[in-house]
Amino acid sequence: MKIQGLQKLTLLDYPGKVGCTIFTAGCNFRCPFCHNAALVTRIEDEKDIPTEEVLAFLRKRKGMLAGVCISGGEPLLQEDIVEFIQQIKALGYLVKLDTNGSDVNKLKTLVADNWIDYVAMDIKNTPEKYGETIGVQNISVEQIIQSVDFLLTDKVDYEFRTTIVREYHKREDMAAIGQWLKGAKRYYLQKFEDSGDLIDTGCRAYTTEIMQQALTIVQEYVRNAQLRGVE
Repeated sequence: MKIQGLQKLTLLDYPGKVGCTIFTAGCNFRCPFCHNAALVTRIEDEKDIPTEEVLAFLRKRKGMLAGVCISGGEPLLQEDIVEFIQQIKALGYLVKLDTNGSDVNKLKTLVADNWIDYVAMDIKNTPEKYGETIGVQNISVEQIIQSVDFLLTDKVDYEFRTTIVREYHKREDMAAIGQWLKGAKRYYLQKFEDSGDLIDTGCRAYTTEIMQQALTIVQEYVRNAQLRGVE
């Protein structure tokens, strides 16, 4: 495992649970608005946190933490991600996976074997605008579409989420995404924030008013869609 971040306490990352978040390094996307650029484009080996150190932390926190969120980067790129999750589950933790949905087979395996309890999948944009939005042209979105279809079967608890960026998301895109995710259990529209560690510059947030309008459009298809990070 290539782990380069550990948030030892979070009340937000795992819905309804007191947990921690583990950040893996490496991603196959290059979203200009990514707020974790250091885990994508500036990976340095000296920042690695030994897997055993993370597991030792989790052993000490048994009974105090309920859930572990594995984020990134893209965790499913890690060759030993299944073994790592098995070790976490053996300690009695619930596991939430943050993923971009680009490896549907590994996602299905983890769900089928009951190694993960909750999945948060990022929906970057409409399938037609994926390459532009993730900074990787000519990408096949077939695996992403299959991941969406799989999660919609409700074999594992899940949410979809989209970070809304003025340069990439328009009214018609929100309608198309809503149709794509029609009937989803949970869908969150997240307001873009400049973390100071972006992959590219020039990205801007919409106003709260526009975010509300985007939500109204989406709710025609996903009734319980909500805003996240909007005051």
